[in-house]
Amino acid sequence: MVMPTYDEAQNLPPMVERLFSLGISDLRVLVVDDNSPDGTGEVAEALKVKYPCRLEVIHRQAKKGLGTAYLQGFKWALEQGADAIVEMDTDFSHPTECLHQFLECMRDYDVVVGSRYVSGGRVDPHWGWWRRFLSWGGNVYARWVTGLQVRDATAGFKCFSRRALEGLDLSKIRSDGYAFQVEVAYACQKKGYRVAELPIFFTDRTSGKSKMSLKIVWEAWWRVWQMKWRYRHEG
Repeated sequence: MVMPTYDEAQNLPPMVERLFSLGISDLRVLVVDDNSPDGTGEVAEALKVKYPCRLEVIHRQAKKGLGTAYLQGFKWALEQGADAIVEMDTDFSHPTECLHQFLECMRDYDVVVGSRYVSGGRVDPHWGWWRRFLSWGGNVYARWVTGLQVRDATAGFKCFSRRALEGLDLSKIRSDGYAFQVEVAYACQKKGYRVAELPIFFTDRTSGKSKMSLKIVWEAWWRVWQMKWRYRHEG
């Protein structure tokens, strides 16, 4: 389980406790912290003492972004011999109870996506119209430009098989934020991976601040054209 963090000191302890209460054998958690001002890194170190051999921490010296945090975490997980690698948020937006179903699906698929936009998937009814539009519109736009088949192109709740991540050229992925999720989905499609989308209820965070910004939206808008060009000879 790879979880990038920035100012998630309140959410991290209960999230880790919930993950380890799922009863998933051999589950290990990697926290990749970008020098959070709220002390998330120190909280993670305390959790490492509480859960020895089950939780690890990578401390980065600056806020380098979601994409590079995941890439660093993926590489670490592969080096540790992980068979399945999960990415998810620390803010309880993603339903941890779906992880058992994710792992069951990994028997037949290379990638499993927790999707808001397949039948049965939903987003928090407390979302305002602007956030709904950004999420839905971003998916429609990304799929239109790239030809992505996955319905939730910006999903941040995914499980990859070891074979799938080893088959990707992670050094080629340059995007951050929403665009990172689109690029990973696009790279997986180009490889011809078997992808399953499982419906989830995506809830709004209860504490902390959202990392969404106009910079992230802008990057997602232009990056999809760049990745379409860079991956044109693959697949």
